[in-house]
Amino acid sequence: MTIKIMTTSRMLRCQVPEDWRRGLAVVAHPDDLEFGASSAIARWTAQGKTVVDLLVTRGEAGIESMPPERTAAVRSAEQVAAAGIVGVDRVEFLAHPDGTVEYGIALRRDLARAIRHHCPDVIISLNFRECFDSGALNHADHRAVGSALIDAVRDAANRWVFPELLDEGLQPWSGVRCALFSSSPEAEHFVDVTAHLDRGVESLAAHEAYLDNLAGGFDPEQFLRRQATDAGRRAGVPLAVAFEVVPL
Repeated sequence: MTIKIMTTSRMLRCQVPEDWRRGLAVVAHPDDLEFGASSAIARWTAQGKTVVDLLVTRGEAGIESMPPERTAAVRSAEQVAAAGIVGVDRVEFLAHPDGTVEYGIALRRDLARAIRHHCPDVIISLNFRECFDSGALNHADHRAVGSALIDAVRDAANRWVFPELLDEGLQPWSGVRCALFSSSPEAEHFVDVTAHLDRGVESLAAHEAYLDNLAGGFDPEQFLRRQATDAGRRAGVPLAVAFEVVPL
């Protein structure tokens, strides 16, 4: 994935609520969290919170020079390593196809299943809006996953939606308070990551094979520090990650 650094002047008015214990981080591809939210996740796990990563794909279409089956294995391993750096010790993968993720019943069911299984207080994800603040068009997979994720929270709370999940022993879960979307043009909340950016950088750098294949080279430290400096300036702290908070 490619995210341009945000250049908006929108002020970040509020700190993301942190009075929760369990988070479920759901994104389309390996590296999606590391390009946005991982420094914040490092802060939250340091507070004793539990975060589980759920990847809708294995990123198998993400490296042009490598066949998909090999790419899937490499990027999955890199995601597990990246997650561990920021204190996440459980990473799960679904089987949706990279590049052609579809919003629909199958995806909503899989996400509702995960929400019922993990019973999170908050959901963490990546921008699902059409564009980033830079004007760059968002990836279709990001848009599909984010929209399905919001709907799946409601699905997970309704026992008469996907009743087959009851047969799997998964009871409805209505405890999700909000979803947090990093890199969103609608972001108005922030997390102070001044003490945690280094771990976020290390986590992004763990996606070595993917980053090595980005055109023109890529510097994780430069990218994340500039992004965090901009968000911090708008939030009134040295370094920050910006989030759109969707109440649920």
